[in-house]
Amino acid sequence: MTGITSNSLRMMERSMEFLWTKQAAHLDNISNAETPGYKVKTVTFEERFSQRLKAAEKGGHTRAQTRRIIENARWDVNEDDEITRMDENGVNVMEQSVEAVRTAYQLQYVMQSISSDLGTLGKAING
Repeated sequence: MTGITSNSLRMMERSMEFLWTKQAAHLDNISNAETPGYKVKTVTFEERFSQRLKAAEKGGHTRAQTRRIIENARWDVNEDDEITRMDENGVNVMEQSVEAVRTAYQLQYVMQSISSDLGTLGKAING
């Protein structure tokens, strides 16, 4: 199906993969809220991905080159050194819960966008 999908659809798929990883990090943080010495995990993706896409746009990359940029986009999982408690645990459960809900809404939005695009593609194929 790679030949008939657009770069925007592939970008949404990569976004889903990123958001899934981000959601897993939030849930891992919440489940380790009482673990002494646990460091909060954060997942980053948007800034580096945006920079690469802007560079591709400015550089006049072809559609295939832009697709490779999308395909090779990776995210980073980092540990935050900020300590908020005496047991050296850095988890703020309320903050992580809010971010988990925000990420769930983002996942839902991207899923709806993908579904809409695939529905349009299906209508075009079926006539």
